[in-house]
Parts: sequence; C-alpha cells; structure tokens
Amino acid sequence: MTEKAILYDSSKCTACRGCQVACKQWWGLEGEKTTCRGTYENPPDLSYNTWVKIKFNEVSSNKYGGVDWVFSRRSCMHCTDAACVKVCPSGALYHDPTGIVAFNEDICTGCGYCVEFCPFDVPRASGGPLTTIRKIHKCTMCTDRITNGLEPSCVKTCPTGALVFGNRDELVATGKARVQELKAQYPDAYLYGENELGGLHVMYVLIHSPQVHGLPANPEIPVAALATEDIIKPLGYAVTGLAVIGLGLNYLVSRANMVSRSEPKEKVKK
Repeated sequence: MTEKAILYDSSKCTACRGCQVACKQWWGLEGEKTTCRGTYENPPDLSYNTWVKIKFNEVSSNKYGGVDWVFSRRSCMHCTDAACVKVCPSGALYHDPTGIVAFNEDICTGCGYCVEFCPFDVPRASGGPLTTIRKIHKCTMCTDRITNGLEPSCVKTCPTGALVFGNRDELVATGKARVQELKAQYPDAYLYGENELGGLHVMYVLIHSPQVHGLPANPEIPVAALATEDIIKPLGYAVTGLAVIGLGLNYLVSRANMVSRSEPKEKVKK
C-alpha cells in the first residue's frame, strides 16, 4: 500500500487552531480548562485528551522591527524509525501498511516506555494506580477516516491549506517546491521530515530553523531505547506468555473444582 503523510506548511498557518477543535470533535475528546498565561497558545501542552496543538514561538523580526510569531504543529510525527514501536512490549504501537504509527489501546499496558523515549515528547498517559487503568494516548492520523477514503479531521478543517494529506512521495515533492518558493524571503526555509528518523509521515515546511519551531534539529532514538528493544521487550513477551499460561492453569484448576463440587458424594458408612 502507498505510504500516506501529512504536510504542514508553517508559512500558511494562521494558528486558528481549527485542527485542535476538529481532532477533539472527531474523537470525542474533552476540552481542557485553561488560564490566561499571557499568550494565545492554549492549552499549554499535549495531554491524554489533546492530541494536536499549535505552538506559538516568538522571534526577533527585522521585517516588522519587533517580534514575529512563528507557528508550529505539535502531534505524533509517525516516524518510520519509531522509538515508540521499538520499545512497546505489548505491540500496542505498530506500523500499519500506510506507514502510520497505529495504536491498539486494548492491549496497551500503560508501561510508559513510549512516553520516555519519544524524541518529540508526544505520547501522554491517562489514569494511574489510584484512579483508573493507565493507558497511553496519541494521534493516530485518523486511520478510521483514511481507510474510508477521507482526510484526517485536522486536514479537513484547515481553512488556509496549511495541512495537506496525500501520498508521501508526492508530498515530499510538493514540500521541496514550496521551500524553494520561500527561500527568497526566508533563507532558512527547510523541508523537515523527508529523511529524519527514516522519514516522517508528518512533514513540515519550516520558515526558520527547526530549533526556532521547537523541533529537534537531528532527532535520534535514545540509546537506552535500543537496549529496551533488545532486552525488556522480549522479557515483556515472556511475561505475557507466562501470564497466559497462568490464566490457563487457573481455568483448568477452577474447572476441576467445579466438577468436583457438582459430583454427588458417597455417604460414609457408620
């Protein structure tokens, strides 16, 4: 199947945050109560029920003689070389045929390895030992919509065309052409995501350096994540296997006890 992707053009983004609202509406995610922090940027960060967020950055501007706003999109990058997929012990995070990092919440153990090792600090956890079962949450690029021939909800609602969905190789070409158009005005314009981490499935047309947009210049999978993949992940499979065996034995013992109790007992002769 052809790889899919989203192309985000920061030069076209007005930070209307319609994508944030559309994501919450489609997935039934609750709004977050926020406070005035001296910025239009709200909520302050991603969370278990905020999977897409537009980030505001301020930079000195010679053009306007003061400060210029730089917008960027915060969400799952759907990396080809994805740390979250490598360290997930249950297989809840995996690549689907389109290259997107999909998520099966039903088998998520809430271990938090993906939260710890993601180079972009994206996955978020809900619940906990004293409240509810801990689960991880992140953008899935609306795989339910994509498989039915629709665009992701965030792309569908974008009024300026800053978000475009399509075949990844075509979007790479589109992004490169757009960068060349912007070079005269923005010398640091750059297509982010073409090659980073094996290629991202959310790519960015940046008008400044990645750092200005709040992105790592050279994202890498932490060394500890590779060790986790080689050691902890197989151990997780082993523990899961033992748990299944234990449940099976428990069923057999319980079944035997039930049969034993249902059989008539012989009367003891005096």
